Amino acid sequence: MDFVFEKTPDREARLKTARLFVKSQLGKEKDLVANLSNISAILMESMDDLNWAGFYLMKEGELVLGPFQGKPACVRIKPGEGVCGTAAAAGKPMLVDDVHAIENHIACDSASRSELVVPIFFSGEVFGVIDLDSPSLARFTELEMGYVVEIAELIGNSL
Repeated sequence: MDFVFEKTPDREARLKTARLFVKSQLGKEKDLVANLSNISAILMESMDDLNWAGFYLMKEGELVLGPFQGKPACVRIKPGEGVCGTAAAAGKPMLVDDVHAIENHIACDSASRSELVVPIFFSGEVFGVIDLDSPSLARFTELEMGYVVEIAELIGNSL
């Protein structure tokens, strides 16, 4: 499968393409690891100014590192810890303009400055989260959050 992204400055056009690629990936493959691996690559390729894109999956009451693109990351996160754990505990997306302003932020990559985390639900429970990091302050907007929520719903519905 060849994922080709137009190098356009139009963020929404790239996000729409990413959503289509995710939908295609999920429709053709049933293996969770293969799908999340390709989806992390799709997100990294489709969005500019990211330094990390990936997944944490809920296992035995904590988030455990899943497929990702970027530098090595924290392996386990307890609910309520950091942006990922807080989003998972609340069951709500979190868009953080400056991670250094968050008291319990977990710094896996010191270059990260902003973060977007969206829970993935399966059977009404948090299955995991999509985690996106950027080295720029206030990188993420409601536009990205909306599309990433849709991608999380596609993943949850495919499980």
